[in-house]
Amino acid sequence: MGLSIPALANTEKARVVVVKKIRNKKIIGRVLIMAKKIAIPTNGEVLDAHFGRATGFTVFEIEGNEARKVDVLSTIGLQHQHEGLANMFKGNGVEVLVCGGIGGGMINGLTAIGLEVVSGASGNVVDVANLYAKGQIVSTGSVCKHDHDHEHGHEHH
Repeated sequence: MGLSIPALANTEKARVVVVKKIRNKKIIGRVLIMAKKIAIPTNGEVLDAHFGRATGFTVFEIEGNEARKVDVLSTIGLQHQHEGLANMFKGNGVEVLVCGGIGGGMINGLTAIGLEVVSGASGNVVDVANLYAKGQIVSTGSVCKHDHDHEHGHEHH
């Protein structure tokens, strides 16, 4: 069952804008603008290249080709906890993760609950968000092989 435009207008992710197209002095339509939330692993003002070690994620709302910073989510204590991170993102309305390197297990955990993963990005988080909004970031499929030294409480097979 789909939501009607008025029902969608009351959700966090949607805003209805009345189009002032007038024919015979009547408004003839509405345009539904959907805002998408993305999260970027952050180290200061820069995208943290290692998703699993990030202590925070900057959240942006994307409307059209514009990005607006809305929040910073702390992940202290959740590093490398696939289910905990996935649930945090989902609970905060995040739909897309834009990152540098990310492990295959984390990708599977995120996509299993309907989140999109765009990997291979780098740079200032505001610049990355704006590039994403303009459709200028394409996932490279960059997957961390976990051949570097770190501890995170689970086995790799």
